[in-house]
Amino acid sequence: QVQLVESGGGLVQAGGSLRLSCAASGLTFYNYAMGWFRQGPGKEREFVAGISWRGGTTRYADSVKGRFTISRDNAKNTVYLQMDSLKPEDTAVYYCAADLTALTPSSTASVYDYWGQGTQVTVPS
Repeated sequence: QVQLVESGGGLVQAGGSLRLSCAASGLTFYNYAMGWFRQGPGKEREFVAGISWRGGTTRYADSVKGRFTISRDNAKNTVYLQMDSLKPEDTAVYYCAADLTALTPSSTASVYDYWGQGTQVTVPS
């Protein structure tokens, strides 16, 4: 079965960096767009970043543009989220997701077919 497993979360001071990873199994990884979403305390789940099947197209939420970078290594079935200049408002559980029906990334959570269990990122104020 399809599994997405996130790792790399933790506690980091404001201005610091973290790199999240999402390892996929049970699917032909390079055929699908991948996305990162997050859900902060008391907030709705929101789109963070997405990447097309070959990595040629990326998109970002305005709130993270210029600070976060999404990438993928299809040989390793892994998608990454490099997060720099972290802010307290970035505190959230971060989820990766696979869209099995598209090659280019969507910002709409409902179109994604599989989700990881999430990894916590905490940036104290």
